[in-house]
This record gives sequence, structure tokens and C-alpha cells, in this order.
Amino acid sequence: MIRSIAIVSFTVALLFGLAGTCLAENWPGFRGPTGLGYTQEKNLPLEWGGPGGKNVLWTAPLVGDGHASPVVWGNRVFVCTAYWPPDTRDRAKVIPQHHVLCYSTRNGSLLWDTQVPPGPWLRTDFRSGPGGGYAGPTPATDGKLLYCAFGSSVIAAVDFEGKIVWRKIITPYTFDVTIGGSPLLFGNSVILFCPMAKAQDSRVVAWDKQTGQTLWEHAMPGTLFGHSTPIIIQVNDRPQMLVLASGIKQSADALTALDPVDGHRLWWCRGAGDAASPAYGDGIVYFDCGRGGPGIAVDPTGAGDVSKTHIKWTIRQVPEGIGSPIIAGPYVYRLHVPEILRCWEAATGKLVYAKRLEGITTTWASPIADPQGHLFFASAGKSFVIQAGSEFKILSINDLGDANHPSAAASEGRLYLVGAKKVWCIGKPQ
Repeated sequence: MIRSIAIVSFTVALLFGLAGTCLAENWPGFRGPTGLGYTQEKNLPLEWGGPGGKNVLWTAPLVGDGHASPVVWGNRVFVCTAYWPPDTRDRAKVIPQHHVLCYSTRNGSLLWDTQVPPGPWLRTDFRSGPGGGYAGPTPATDGKLLYCAFGSSVIAAVDFEGKIVWRKIITPYTFDVTIGGSPLLFGNSVILFCPMAKAQDSRVVAWDKQTGQTLWEHAMPGTLFGHSTPIIIQVNDRPQMLVLASGIKQSADALTALDPVDGHRLWWCRGAGDAASPAYGDGIVYFDCGRGGPGIAVDPTGAGDVSKTHIKWTIRQVPEGIGSPIIAGPYVYRLHVPEILRCWEAATGKLVYAKRLEGITTTWASPIADPQGHLFFASAGKSFVIQAGSEFKILSINDLGDANHPSAAASEGRLYLVGAKKVWCIGKPQ
């Protein structure tokens, strides 16, 4: 166990060393500073809620709803939501208001509420849950501007006072069901992966962070839809952006590595992709579809088609789990239906355990790993904290009774959770 935790700490520290200018105390985008679910925070509470509201520092009401995850920078928490006025008779005929909410980390007070003018896509398929899929993407921030995408096919940059700096319509918009992937930042660009139901429209787009001018586009006409968020990793001192989508079907290039500088393709691997984002650690990239199908571990040091040369191991069938996997030390962790947490050896794919997290609210929220090897499968509903390692050990079970799908954010010793009705700040009282 001690060796496992030490490796977790080393992995987290290494990945933060690769995270560029992101500060450890901030949570600037989906799955945090590294985009992989790692935090350097060492004092996060393991228990919260209950009859006495243990470690609940504050709550704040939401305007609207959605399942975008919160992001944190300095003394501000940002949340994106969709809101239909109460007199709306048929949501399928009305594009809702797109809200960007900014709260104080100190007490949860609402600092501002900015409405981004919607894009043109009127959605009628609301399978994607709260907010009707209009508020699915998690925003990203560099500490100067906040970059928000919404399901009406629009992306915007908002400054820290709530002023819209630029706004762009994402065209074409033949997305499947909704926009599920989130913006990510690299250098002077904000990047959005746009895999479409019409494969000929699929592409990756990079805009200038300050002006919204298109810097580059990489067409991916053979790629079917997906709802995952890319990750950027460092391999042999060079950045790689990993994009994952295949319309759930098996394809020869479901996982593709692009150069985030200009979008050109570096390598690709067979598999399937849709809802879940990849994991990276211990020398491998692990990915699966998130909708059922095989799980694959690949060595990211190859070039071209690596399907026959760099796949390390394959799990024949991984059930649906829309949240993303995480690698902590020498182990890969994967939560999937029905409430099952699987742990595999990262080196071999050997199953270490498969245990039930009885009653966990959602398998959509992606986990967080801290330097002590605590794995937070946390939401504003029923949550579990697990100890990383070869033995299955539950450290706590917590329930705030505000079930929703967003992933947690970790910052300055606190967890931030977005429920169906409230934003929650969880931390140890000072």
C-alpha cells in the first residue's frame, strides 16, 4: 500500500510538472489542471453532508440547470447553465437562456450572471439530462478569460467581470444529440473537438484566445460522433493532443494523437470512442468508448498506425460508464454500470478487483485523485471516497441529496460540486 501511494504521489507531481502555467490551487477546466483528474491538494475533506451538514461551508442556488462541471480560479467559481423561463410551454421549441454564473469562493455569493446569446441549433433530443444538453460542456479559463461552449452550437470568451469579449457560432453543427466535449487551452489557443453525426463535418478547431480568430482547423472526415474532451500529454518532451470518437463503432483511428500547435496527425489507434475521455499515466494511455465495448491500453510513443505495434493490452468488454477513467500509480480505475468499480494493473491489464459502490448517484462524474491516493468519486448526490491500491477500501460514503452528473472541482483544500439545485462548497472549517 505504501508503495502504491508513493507512486500515486509521484505520478501526480510529474503530471503537474507538465501542466504548464496552471497553478496548483486552481481548477481551470474539465478534470482540472492536467485534464486527467489529478490534484495537488493534500487537505481535501473525506467526509461531508449528513444531518449536521458536515464540512459543508456554503451552498448557493443555481440559475437554470445543466451538467457542466464547475471550474475555479482564485476567489471565483464559474458554472454554466441553461434556463427556460417558467412560462415556456414546450422546451423543444425554445432555445433556453445560456447563463455563465460567477460565485465567490469565500461565501458563495453570486458576483455576476452573464447571458451568452444562443447559437442557431434548436435541440429536440433531451436524453443528455439536466439543461436538455444545452449546458453540457465545462468551461475553461486561463485566469484572464473564461471560455464557454453551449449546446446551441456557440462558443464565447467572457472576462472576469462578466463582459463578453468575443462569441463565435460553431458551424456546421451536425453534432449527435448534443455537444458533450469541453474546450481546452493550449498556448494562445482555445481548442474544441467537433466530431459529428455526419462524419464529413468532423473537425478540430482552434481559436485565438484573445480575439476569437480561427488559428487552424483539422478536418477529420472519417470520424463519427463523440462526446469526449481531448487531453494534452507530454511524450518525449513534445505535446500530444489525444482525441477520441468513433460514433461508438469500432474504427481504425478511434484514438488519434494530434499536434496541438497546428492540428497535424501524429499517430492513431483502433478502438471505439464516444462519451468517456482517455486516461494517461504509468506510461500508457487507457481508453474505452464509455458506451460499452473493449478497453485498450496503448503506448503513446509511436507514429502512424500503432494498432499492431503499441497496444499493450485489451479488455474485451467494459460496460457503459460515461465518466472518464483514471490512472493512479500502477493501477487503472474504471467506474461503470451497474455501480461497479474495476481496478486493473496498468502494466498488464490484469483485473485486481471489481467491487460495487452501492447506490452511487452517477457514473457520469469523472473521479479525482490526490497525492495521498484518495480517489474521489464525488458528486452532489451519493459519493464514495476510495483508497488507491491493490485492496478495495472505502474511506467514506457521503450524500448531499442533490443528485446531478457534473464532476467535482478541487481547489485550496475544498471540493466544489454542482447539484440539480445548488452549488456546494465542501471543506474543513478553519
